[in-house]
Amino acid sequence: MSQSSAAKTKGRSVVEDKLYPAPLSSHEDVSKDPIVFWDTLRRFHFIMGTKFMIPVIGGKELDLHVLYVEATKRGGYEKVVAEKKWREVGAVFKFSPTTTSASFVLRKHYLTLLYHYEQVHFFKMQGPPCVPSAASFSVHSPSRRPGLALVEYSPKRINDHPDSHIEGHSCFTAVGRIDGKFDCGYLVSVKLGSETLSGVLYHPDHPGPSTSFCQSNDVGAIIPYTPNSKRRHGRRRRSKRRGDPSYPKPNRSGYNFFFAEKHYKLKSLYPNREREFTKMIGESWTNLSPEERKVYQNIGLKDKERYNRELKEYKERLKLRQGEGANS
Repeated sequence: MSQSSAAKTKGRSVVEDKLYPAPLSSHEDVSKDPIVFWDTLRRFHFIMGTKFMIPVIGGKELDLHVLYVEATKRGGYEKVVAEKKWREVGAVFKFSPTTTSASFVLRKHYLTLLYHYEQVHFFKMQGPPCVPSAASFSVHSPSRRPGLALVEYSPKRINDHPDSHIEGHSCFTAVGRIDGKFDCGYLVSVKLGSETLSGVLYHPDHPGPSTSFCQSNDVGAIIPYTPNSKRRHGRRRRSKRRGDPSYPKPNRSGYNFFFAEKHYKLKSLYPNREREFTKMIGESWTNLSPEERKVYQNIGLKDKERYNRELKEYKERLKLRQGEGANS
């Protein structure tokens, strides 16, 4: 069995081994209040043991609350599929004209992230998880392959890689997967027939920092890269706690405590704007009065004292164990 097949089977078995929990809130409340919706959705995925993430379509995070409300307003997932209303649901989001296959992508993300949530909170189902009827799957649809989305684009020929050019087609449909995200776009894998290409997909209108790398003339083209190449920048130093769980937890600065507190509050208020949190929190820290800032700095100093104390105790225990090992 391939690695992808094994992962797919494992993911399915995790859901099948669970039972639906009781509704975490009423359908009326989650539909009316986005904060209640996001809170219950995250808790629901945690209880079910399923992976939760916020999808990105056209460079913007998908508002799952709006998607849930629009789908349940039309009778739920299976009714929207049966009556072919995904295009109608997609029209609410006003995607840019360059966003292709929006209906398929919305349907895929709904099935992955909202279907079981809908069964519990909209249909009030209990017991073992429901399985979508066979009619809700298209025979020719790639929806049976989780993590894939359709992307339609017109690639420009790259002289260094002439084999990547397909003659006679200026625009075609390919099955691809987003492997990573950065300021200017995404790292993607695209399957063309039996061949899989890896590359970079840029967003010309992305509001990220304007660098010469982002302003490449081959915007929209897929540029081959080596997925396993080593990154020189941004690598985190390996934590000592991985090798020894009893190693004391490193101390945090006053700003770290302030950041964690503000981030938690902002995440509840603005679940779709996480990329702006760092800037917002930095501005809030700058605007604090010296007295307010001193509160968090004192917390940081106490945490540093805690770390130094625990580190000293840890080293003493380590020496003691080493001494006992030498004597034995």
